Amino acid sequence: MVLERTSELVDTHCHLNFDDFNNDRTLVVERARENGITRILIPGIDIETSKTSLQYAREFHDVYAAVGLHPNQGLSWTNNTISDLRELACMEKVVAIGEIGLDYYRDRTSSSLQLAIFEEQLQLSAELVLPVIIHNRDASDDILKIIKKWHEELTKTGNQLAAFPGVLHSFSSDEYFASEMISLNFKIGISGPVTFKKSQTLQSIVKSQPITNMLLETDAPYLTPHPYRGKRNEPANVRIVAEKISNIKEESFEQVAKITTAEADKLFRWRELQ
Repeated sequence: MVLERTSELVDTHCHLNFDDFNNDRTLVVERARENGITRILIPGIDIETSKTSLQYAREFHDVYAAVGLHPNQGLSWTNNTISDLRELACMEKVVAIGEIGLDYYRDRTSSSLQLAIFEEQLQLSAELVLPVIIHNRDASDDILKIIKKWHEELTKTGNQLAAFPGVLHSFSSDEYFASEMISLNFKIGISGPVTFKKSQTLQSIVKSQPITNMLLETDAPYLTPHPYRGKRNEPANVRIVAEKISNIKEESFEQVAKITTAEADKLFRWRELQ
């Protein structure tokens, strides 16, 4: 299925720089364009992938970059990492700091180190007035505590980031956490799992929240939506996520596409870079 060009979509989280796309990256981008996806955002998970996200942002006019260090990559953090990220974040077409956050599910980095790295990257975000892309796995309480303090400081200092601070990537927590973070002006990223039969909590959140609080994403090559689970995910599949939200909300597909694309524009301000 190819969408009408009037149904403009964006994929706000896609690891297009991963090896999974080495054999057909250009074709993947072309398929996305054919399906109405007008922008793709690649987050970094460490210094190297932050560099390659920028590389592909330069190669493809409709691809943008975020730079950051993922909590599971915490052992790669050095005294130079924050200055390296700062340098990369100042490059053209970098629109966010991410993917950053906390992951208490996998035992790859101690919680104390994760917390330190997360807070340092939040400080960088505030300094550069770039929104954050937050990874959260089994760490909602700590993330909420940290973000409340961070957002309070943004507000106190008059930092414009307070109005559009970031997005919770591939949201998978509960309704309370969603509401609390949305009250701090965060968006919730909706990805392939919203199409899964067992994702009743996520579907309930989508049902109860205004579309203006949501962004669309794939997390490709991961989290492939039904009915393509088990296959590599790619940006073109963000349309399936939009279709599911349309079904849950009983709103037209065009309305879901229009609103989520507009909210992504406000957060990442990528139209200012054209």
